[in-house]
Amino acid sequence: MSDKQDTPSPAETPAEAVAAATEGSAAQPGAVPPSDAERVAALEAELGQMRDKWLRAEADNANLRARAKREAEDARLYAVQKFARDVVETAENLRRGLDSLPPAAEGEAELLAKLRGGFEGVERAFVAMLERHGVQKQDAQGKAFDPELHQAMAEQPAPDGVEPGTIIQAWTPAWTLHGRLLKPAMVVVAGK
Repeated sequence: MSDKQDTPSPAETPAEAVAAATEGSAAQPGAVPPSDAERVAALEAELGQMRDKWLRAEADNANLRARAKREAEDARLYAVQKFARDVVETAENLRRGLDSLPPAAEGEAELLAKLRGGFEGVERAFVAMLERHGVQKQDAQGKAFDPELHQAMAEQPAPDGVEPGTIIQAWTPAWTLHGRLLKPAMVVVAGK
């Protein structure tokens, strides 16, 4: 504060105002210096302001740490999302290959039975490996259509006993990575 100004400016803290008033009163003869109670009150007010600023800064830091931890965890969980999407395409191609084999029949060639059994074992192991790493396969057949998991490729009239909006045929399953959609299921939905 200047000698011409009697009130503190808004930028000054209470303690700065008391110190300025004390300095100004020392320069002016006959001015009454602030009492100890006024000085203590001013210092307590400043302490309250500083405590409030400190608590807000601590809360901001805690929020920043939590957000950084969450972002690091998301980056760790979903960093392989593109790779996982490509890998599930391979799993689907393996299933398509198995589906193209003729169904098991009495008296079929031993070689064909062994091939089918071997490929089915490879598929089971492959899907189990994906599940260990957070990639889940979700079959859609017979479930209610969910736009978050399914992509409707066609709509057909609902067969008897089937509710409209039910998936009557799934061309591919839905795949998720730690709960996040990797690839939607391609489905045919029962219409009205």
